[in-house]
Amino acid sequence: MKLYIVPTPIGNLEDLTFRAVRILREADLILAEDTRKTAILLKKYEIDTRMTSNHKFNEHRKAEQLVSQIAQGKSAALVSDAGTPGISDPGFLLVRACIEEGVEVECLPGASALIPALINSGFPCDRFCFEGFLPQKKGRTKRISALKSEERTMIFYESPYRTLKCLEQFAEVFGGERRACVCRELSKIHEENARGTLNELVEKFREREPKGEIVIVVEGFKDATKANYQDENEWKNIE
Repeated sequence: MKLYIVPTPIGNLEDLTFRAVRILREADLILAEDTRKTAILLKKYEIDTRMTSNHKFNEHRKAEQLVSQIAQGKSAALVSDAGTPGISDPGFLLVRACIEEGVEVECLPGASALIPALINSGFPCDRFCFEGFLPQKKGRTKRISALKSEERTMIFYESPYRTLKCLEQFAEVFGGERRACVCRELSKIHEENARGTLNELVEKFREREPKGEIVIVVEGFKDATKANYQDENEWKNIE
């Protein structure tokens, strides 16, 4: 009896690992965020394991039932539409419920949009802050303001329809000269990594509205401040 957390490709279907294919074939049940989208992936790899839905609208109600099934000797593989379940996707509640009931949980390594975006940005990767999706309305301004002095590289997920507004808010709070990278359609045919200051990116996306899956990476306060000093010794004197 075990719950497997199985990352799925964030775009390119070839990014599914050999181990993930094996687990999806051998599991008694696949728990999918959207069974229609997962069916496309399963068809490509000729996987015919039975599926059931597990998404944000039913995960509270179904968690106890699913844990019970796994505890009775079943193995289940949890997948989201793209990437690793639990990272801005359903999964946390089921994992926690399994742990509380003594059901073994095993997470496979695999795809997640935040890591390729971080590497592509060219900003420091040794320490970073993942913020996921910011609140759409209530608490959004407060959350952005709280990050003004965050020294680590920051990573955000955003809807393409809110990307421009998000960049404008970042420029207003962090300063227009703060550098950022907007990663679009990672791993897909039309992948784009737009780099520049927040002001430059605002102008870019005012002219052309972004489309597809978006990840925004913003340099941390310490590195942004350091970039304003031409002399390394001058920077060290203020640390």
